[in-house]
Amino acid sequence: MMTRIDRRSFLVGSAALAATTFPLPAFAQGKPVKIGLLTVKTGPLAAGGIQMEQGTTRFMKDRNYTLAGRKVEVVVGDTGGNPAGTKTKTQELVERDNVDMIFGPLAAFELLAITDYTAQAKMPVLSLAAAEDMTQRRPNPYFVRASATSSQNMHPLADYAAKELKFKTVITLADDFAFGHEQMAGFQRVFEDAGGRVVKKLWPPLVTPDYTPYIAQISGVDAIVQGFAGSNPLKFMKQCRDAGVKLPVLGGGPAGDEALMKSYGDEAIGMIACSAYTGDLDTPSNKRLIDGVVKDYGNIPGLYAAGLYINGMVAEAALEKTGGKTDDREAFIRALRAVALTDTPRGPLSFDHLGNVVGNFYVRRCEKKGDKLVNTTIKTYSKVSQFWTYDEKWFLAQPVYSRDYPPLKS
Repeated sequence: MMTRIDRRSFLVGSAALAATTFPLPAFAQGKPVKIGLLTVKTGPLAAGGIQMEQGTTRFMKDRNYTLAGRKVEVVVGDTGGNPAGTKTKTQELVERDNVDMIFGPLAAFELLAITDYTAQAKMPVLSLAAAEDMTQRRPNPYFVRASATSSQNMHPLADYAAKELKFKTVITLADDFAFGHEQMAGFQRVFEDAGGRVVKKLWPPLVTPDYTPYIAQISGVDAIVQGFAGSNPLKFMKQCRDAGVKLPVLGGGPAGDEALMKSYGDEAIGMIACSAYTGDLDTPSNKRLIDGVVKDYGNIPGLYAAGLYINGMVAEAALEKTGGKTDDREAFIRALRAVALTDTPRGPLSFDHLGNVVGNFYVRRCEKKGDKLVNTTIKTYSKVSQFWTYDEKWFLAQPVYSRDYPPLKS
């Protein structure tokens, strides 16, 4: 019987024979570094997902798609903004595309769907997703977060609201999913510890076309705290204006994101938000990011684009420490967590022993300058930990922030 050998099989076999005959150079490290990007391009979170891809692309262009002497290939997976899609795309990136690390995903519920799988696969993940327990009670040893936990920007915002704005009572509103829950819980703990009181917590579903029934419940407080994500802050603020609400509005990072400024109207003037990123930060890398994104896409980058640009900088620093090698996953993740940078679009940063960022957080006020809305930084909180000023052991002994914890005080 004649056995047919196609060209591909012949070449593979020839290469294997050669390997047994001649010593091979360090060929593996001559291959490109493969980075899998998990993003979302449809639904209410798509605005952030598109910015993620823009930030990644801009960083790679700035480095000529070369990190630590190795060429870089980026493989994009669209999660569809749901847990099942995220898991499928992650498995494809790991098992089919053989990526060396993953950037993303965006949402906490996406990240929680893949954490067990990526830990078993020993796949380094650099994500914006803010799920608290990824770097707290159930840490993933292959996870690094250079952005923030859900509550990490809300702790300083609550401190500012109580101590500098002198607010005593607030009502909170946020998307009814993990990110919204954890944001509002973090605000509540610090605000109440400073003497304030959260009177009511409202939870519109993530896909909510009309916030009117929730806005109708706002009264008798000093301010509103909103924790919406994606394009939802735009809808909420416009509908607040239409309903005639005059109360001050505070928000988390996505609420006052630079990328949304062009879409807001005067309803956003005066809104105070706290974020890991601010467009008015004067650093070389932030200027490079803004100039590049404006040139390429015609829009101002925000938290999501900056976050992925920073992920690139962290990956680059780690690759430089390992000599460009990614095959030893334990060594690479150690290098990632040991990164400390002085110039990034968010300012200086380092990581704690659980892989979460320690860095600056910026309280900004939305203002109108000429015919444009911009954020002006009014206070910088430096070296902010995910545990705020609380003792780490005490913090981790408490339940994870959630929809019902801390409970409302009567």
